[in-house]
Amino acid sequence: MEERKVVSIEERIPRLKQTRKSKANRRLIFYLSILFVLISLVIYLQSPLSHVRNINVEGAQHISSEEITKLSGITTDTNYWQVNAKEIQKQIESHEQINSADVSRQFPSTVEIEVKEAERIGYVMEKGQYRAILEDGTQLEATSVPAGDAPVLAGFSKATYLEEMSKELKELPSSVASLISEIHWVPKEGNPYQIRLYMNDGYEVLASIRNFSTKMPSYPSIVSQLEPGSHGIIHIDVGAYFEELPEEEGSSDEENTNEAEG
Repeated sequence: MEERKVVSIEERIPRLKQTRKSKANRRLIFYLSILFVLISLVIYLQSPLSHVRNINVEGAQHISSEEITKLSGITTDTNYWQVNAKEIQKQIESHEQINSADVSRQFPSTVEIEVKEAERIGYVMEKGQYRAILEDGTQLEATSVPAGDAPVLAGFSKATYLEEMSKELKELPSSVASLISEIHWVPKEGNPYQIRLYMNDGYEVLASIRNFSTKMPSYPSIVSQLEPGSHGIIHIDVGAYFEELPEEEGSSDEENTNEAEG
């Protein structure tokens, strides 16, 4: 019985060789696979396939996408994996008209840039030109036409009053500011802070620079109580009331002439 359990060495050697050969082949395939991946990665990083192909800019209204892209320093030659979001954000936020920027990558080759511009609270009119005023009081270079997203400020010949007016506009709710077309500084004896507003709905308002941001929000409520087609001036200062004015003489004369001709 014991002789049957004995296995000859000659029978085991081929099996051992086959096992070792299989292990060696698997190990070779594993190393070759790693080498292939590394070579492919190097080729990818050195090729245009790893470059940024799309730069999407969102949130820009007054600054062009091209200018923001230029600020970022990103081009189609920039390696996608070398895009430093934090550094690019700092570069974009260095622009005086941008409050914040957010930069992110979208695989495989897109960079997303979202900006928040500084709010424009008004446009100072000087010699037929308009300077935008930002929320921090900064005045931009003059342009021939205002953008129309904030009131025009006229007649502010003294910087002190313009600065105070700017501060009040900054505090004014945007829903009310959007109703204002123009603000004229019309100081009078005893009240150097008086201003006259021309509203988009056709009404005029006499108010004061002081406490303007706390008084003006009542404007929509006042207008809602007026008769449709009424003509006059809304006073908003110490109190609030409507001063009805007669029709212009010119209009009355024209109507009388038309009636006579008829």
